[in-house]
Amino acid sequence: MSAPAVTAVTSAVEITGVTKTFTTRSGPVHALTEIDLSVAKGEFVSLIGPSGCGKSTLLRLIADLLQPTDGTVMVNGKTARQARLDQDYGFAFQQAGLLDWRTVRANVELPLQLHGVGRSARRARAEELLALVGLEDFSGHRPAQLSGGMQQRVAIARALAESPTLLLMDEPFGALDEMTRERMQGELVRIAGETGAAVVFVTHSIPEAVFLSHRVVVMSPRPGRITEVVEVPIGARTEDTREDPAFFAAVTAVREALRGRPAGDVAERLRDVRGAL
Repeated sequence: MSAPAVTAVTSAVEITGVTKTFTTRSGPVHALTEIDLSVAKGEFVSLIGPSGCGKSTLLRLIADLLQPTDGTVMVNGKTARQARLDQDYGFAFQQAGLLDWRTVRANVELPLQLHGVGRSARRARAEELLALVGLEDFSGHRPAQLSGGMQQRVAIARALAESPTLLLMDEPFGALDEMTRERMQGELVRIAGETGAAVVFVTHSIPEAVFLSHRVVVMSPRPGRITEVVEVPIGARTEDTREDPAFFAAVTAVREALRGRPAGDVAERLRDVRGAL
């Protein structure tokens, strides 16, 4: 008898019927309700919505830092817990969270050190990643000697240390000035493209979500639910992307969705914009 066929896993994340309710002294808090979302391998998806809508909660459910009240979360065809144990994902927070007493290279090496990787192997991997984020000349520096944007690049390198297929990012550029933030967005697009990792990215910035993403997931006020998913068909991101009519059409579509209005088709909206030029 022939062996059963093996079905290839095409989704980095598969969320089905997820609800999350927190129990507090003053009663239950319904954070998320009936979330269904699929993120393909190599896809960049941003979550956007008003404060308190459950964006970060959803990210933590994917990371197995929280467990759903109902529903299922699968990562690379595994339970979220198994994916965490297998180190399938890296996590980058709003603050870089670097250890001041360790060098830049030692900060990047930390996850590898915790999992028993040998000194020479983790040093080589750290140097490879620092080159990827453009900080190979700063490997011996301390975090306090770096700018905020450079610290965030170190944090991204650390999140990539174990070659995850999924990168989870919770407003990692929120504390940066606008020019640094835009440079970091360009760097992240490049890094995601070079590593092939899928990315789930939480942000409050509509232009940031549009610039980075293949799709933008719009969420409602609490209890958070997905009200719209906006496709962003603007091709390769460059320095000129933010001046492209397609970019403005997608920004407008996301803004309309956040206001509770139909986002419509971005391609159709773009044809209207170009027709008016």
